[in-house]
Amino acid sequence: MQDKIPPIIQPHDLVSLTPTHNIVLVDARAGAKEKYAGKHLKGALFVDLETQLADIQANAAQGGRHPLPTVHRFTQILEQLGISPDSRVIVYDDKNGANAAARFWWMLKSVGHSWVQVLDGGMEAAIKAGFSTESGVEKSMVQGDYKADNWILPLSNLEEVIKASNDDDFIIIDVRDKYRYDGVSEPIDLIAGHIPNAINIPFSENLDSQGFFLPPGELKKKYDKALTQKKSENVMVHCGSGVTACHTLLAMDYAGLDMPKLYVGSWSEWSRNDLPIATELESKVIK
Repeated sequence: MQDKIPPIIQPHDLVSLTPTHNIVLVDARAGAKEKYAGKHLKGALFVDLETQLADIQANAAQGGRHPLPTVHRFTQILEQLGISPDSRVIVYDDKNGANAAARFWWMLKSVGHSWVQVLDGGMEAAIKAGFSTESGVEKSMVQGDYKADNWILPLSNLEEVIKASNDDDFIIIDVRDKYRYDGVSEPIDLIAGHIPNAINIPFSENLDSQGFFLPPGELKKKYDKALTQKKSENVMVHCGSGVTACHTLLAMDYAGLDMPKLYVGSWSEWSRNDLPIATELESKVIK
């Protein structure tokens, strides 16, 4: 039986870890693999959001820009990375966990993996703490063995979010930047604005001024206030395409809260389906 570990690992703790065969370090930074090959944390294996952590379709109106792959496809990726159920997985990116690191964390948790952590502060924080870097492409020396049948963490689909957008018994959390939520402009998707009845808690507010996660107690206080004692099954979290939303799910898990539902399709799906769109005048911003 593995001991329970927090979902966040500090850079100095990573540096002090004794390397063992069951520790798998994963680089989940966005961009081409050439970026990883140029420089990465020593021993880290590369995982690609676009081709491995998503099953991108031609029509984002059905599932959004980064729909989940099948569980079978994901377990194949895990095996290629040398990950088995007893592996301790540590994942990082260069966006304070808000790019693909938290998404990979959520996906691993959702196939039942307990020993997975996101590196607080990301790659640069580890380097500053004294962790060595390497160039080139590293490959796992072992083949993993992973079996899973379903995503076990809660998910929401478009139909459920449509109902929640008209029901105050539910809370929809939009983690995008406030200017996107307000409908001032939209840099990625086709239409600016937000889902009616959604509140805005930008994922960046999970972090302190140095880019590290706030202490669990502060995060719990923040989200307890926002959730107003709603049950976790009545809370849905989304972003633009179901990636950055996982940063907030990670923060809530770090705070010891029950895991809300992830709406993977997010704004990229909602905004392409001729559904109601709210803007600044109808904003509900939680401070």
